[in-house]
Amino acid sequence: MVLLNLDAGERDDEPEELWALFDVLNVACGGHAGGEESMKRLVSFCTKSVRPRPGAHPSYPDRQGFGRRSLPMEPDAIAAAVADQCGLLDGIGKAHGLAIAWMKPHGALYHDTAASEPIARAVMQGTIEALGWSTIVIGPPHGALREVCEGLGLRYLREGFADRRTRPDGTLVPRTEPNALVGDAAEAATLATKLAVTCDTICVHADSPNALAIARAVRGALDAAAR
Repeated sequence: MVLLNLDAGERDDEPEELWALFDVLNVACGGHAGGEESMKRLVSFCTKSVRPRPGAHPSYPDRQGFGRRSLPMEPDAIAAAVADQCGLLDGIGKAHGLAIAWMKPHGALYHDTAASEPIARAVMQGTIEALGWSTIVIGPPHGALREVCEGLGLRYLREGFADRRTRPDGTLVPRTEPNALVGDAAEAATLATKLAVTCDTICVHADSPNALAIARAVRGALDAAAR
């Protein structure tokens, strides 16, 4: 079964109707966006139904750049930042009786974990410290993060993006370039169906234009393919 995940908690106007369409909510936990109130709102929502489940979405500590800049940090500092962010969300989860069972890096940290084994190991060091060895990791289909997680014996989900276009080498087209985003719901649903052949989970961003329509179309496509 291909899971549908949403990068969430990055805007104050995200509707619960959007959240309800997903299996996993990657909750911004303070590094690039989000705070205790947004985390509590998301986790509280997850207590009301079988799905979605909450996961941590840590980043470089870069609220000014929305986590989209690679920061020159030593691995120990990266591990500490990830542990702090995941730990804050985990505390909120425990207060609501929910485990934070997932982790997906955000933005520049996501891409850097694919390219750099030391950064990937630092992220996993912080994640395991805060969330434990049963954490399920969401990340790029190829690269250092996947290799590190497999070496550690952690469950790893290969991710594809329904609302982003990719280069021939499989990396995402930067948001600063034209046509980086997929804004048409039907196109996103078609892309998600193709990605589901090789990916374990499909992502939609809550802050994408037309996010609700895209999520509905992708949810419908994935559910139809699973029948």
